[in-house]
Amino acid sequence: MRHTPEFGPDSATWRKSTYSGGSGGNCLEVNDTHPTHIPVRDSKAPHGPTLAFRRQAWAAFVENLKLD
Repeated sequence: MRHTPEFGPDSATWRKSTYSGGSGGNCLEVNDTHPTHIPVRDSKAPHGPTLAFRRQAWAAFVENLKLD
């Protein structure tokens, strides 16, 4: 995981998780079109910091969430 400005708000197509409610609460947005990383940001702060995870690390993280 790394903070990276190259995945800024205008450089990617962002989407909210299908698990996010429509109430506008705490939501993450991801972009899964980048070839090597998954950029992640806070949906309430689209111009704020972005984290980028290696695809394998993101897949493991999401899979672990499904187990809980």
